[in-house]
Amino acid sequence: MMYSSRRKPVLYFKEDRRFWSGKCTVYKLFGLCVVLVLVSLLWLQLSCTGDMNRVVVDDRRLLHQPCPLERQASAVDDPSWGPHKLALLIPFRERFEELLVFVPFMHTFLNNKKILHKIFVINQMDHYRFNRASLINVGYTESGNDTDYIAMHDVDLLPLNEALDYGFPEEGPFHVASPELHPLYHYKTYVGGILLLTKQHYHMCNGMSNRFWGWGREDDEFYRRLRTAGLQLFRPSGIKTGYKTFHHIHDPAWRKRDQKRVAAQKQEQFKVDPEGGLTNLQYKVESRQELTISGAPVTVLNTKLECDTDKTPWCLLN
Repeated sequence: MMYSSRRKPVLYFKEDRRFWSGKCTVYKLFGLCVVLVLVSLLWLQLSCTGDMNRVVVDDRRLLHQPCPLERQASAVDDPSWGPHKLALLIPFRERFEELLVFVPFMHTFLNNKKILHKIFVINQMDHYRFNRASLINVGYTESGNDTDYIAMHDVDLLPLNEALDYGFPEEGPFHVASPELHPLYHYKTYVGGILLLTKQHYHMCNGMSNRFWGWGREDDEFYRRLRTAGLQLFRPSGIKTGYKTFHHIHDPAWRKRDQKRVAAQKQEQFKVDPEGGLTNLQYKVESRQELTISGAPVTVLNTKLECDTDKTPWCLLN
């Protein structure tokens, strides 16, 4: 008995060498298939979580992200996605930490809502002061014919409520980040943060004014353009999350906004620009890059704006 018990591992080894022989071959083959399936599922799960399982935002909270939806069924043949396609326009300069959070978050958010979209980052490369309005004009002009509406979207504003509507604003401009929901700005004429428009409506307004160099006031002037064009502004209804509807990831403590008003800018900032916009936009796209950020596709337009220093000398800081 002692001898035979010591031989059991060896006998087991000999039987393992004849794996495909004997009466249990079918059961062993089934077991092998089960093991392979389990290993494949485990590998897929690990690969997904390694890609974009989490995105860390500045207040150390974690926004959980699923696997990139490109790995799921294509939306091309699915009529539930609808016929419209959104051009998500992000005016941008040197806010890479926020961009790394924003692009994959919004790509997943819009896919979950079955919104066909393309993300454009309009990156200002020149030496002039930041001009959000002109960059949005560039994004509109360069977004192509395969998109039929735009979202003017700040890079530091993330929608947290899935009930927010990013669909085609057929009836009129739709202000997603309304004063009742935006965490910072609550005055009635505010139309900044996130605003959806059909391309036809944006063209009716002649785009945005190019006179606003530095931070602020361009969206207030655009509100007047909407009224002049006779467009009805719409805002969300039935959203119960209030000022917690969005997550604002901008950190003013270390990223200061350019709020300086120089020369005649103090007087001009409150005036309506009746002629400027798409018709007098001057720029050059230095390069166009197709990138992915954590699996999310994005088009980067590296852009140099031009400034007429006789008309807007405040495009430069002395």
